[in-house]
Amino acid sequence: MSKYIEIARELSERITSRKYPADSYLPSENELCQEFDASRDTIRKALNLLAERKRIIKEKGKGSRVLPVDLVTFPTSGLTSFKELADLSTQKIETQLVKFGLTDDPFILEKLCMPEGSKAVEVIRIRAYDGERIIEDRDYLNPDIIPGLTPEIAKKSLYEYIEKDLNLPIGFARKEITVEPASAFDAEHMDLNDGNLLVVVRSNTYLEDARLFEYTESRHRPDKFRFLDFSRRERL
Repeated sequence: MSKYIEIARELSERITSRKYPADSYLPSENELCQEFDASRDTIRKALNLLAERKRIIKEKGKGSRVLPVDLVTFPTSGLTSFKELADLSTQKIETQLVKFGLTDDPFILEKLCMPEGSKAVEVIRIRAYDGERIIEDRDYLNPDIIPGLTPEIAKKSLYEYIEKDLNLPIGFARKEITVEPASAFDAEHMDLNDGNLLVVVRSNTYLEDARLFEYTESRHRPDKFRFLDFSRRERL
């Protein structure tokens, strides 16, 4: 694990344990450089990672302010893999691969802009936090763009395989967030806690060269998650 990730994880643990409570400020970059015996560039990469994960917000002239961590925070902006989120978490996080195969579902092929008669790779995974199954990820990928997928890769990280093994930079995504009733499949594979609604995030994800390679439905138990984003007013 890279040093900046180790530093980010340590700082994240301090935030979770309330050593750095919400609305307090992290030590200065100089202080962190001395504590971790790291370069300023390494510290800045660690802080940028925490900012991307919505653990802190960087305020010009003040420093890095800690954000509340009462719930599991899932960033709606940016493209972050589940493994990257898990690397910064202090909770026990497990992934169960429920399904891996091919599908010719017309709805999925349409979402991926694949021709009739094609087959997409279907990956369904359940994410458990401290033993509670609270996320269901349904990923569908175009195998002509993302070849060589296996169950072993799906159990680890699709994005890591795409970017590191295939050397295909991931560019951007279009997302839609809705609240929907849980299905029988959801009830079988998730711990719904007597609830019957899920927050569903649908995404079409593209490579940097604008090729659409993935359609995702990420289904979340709403009492366990906060969807956090930051918006800046644009002056016209």
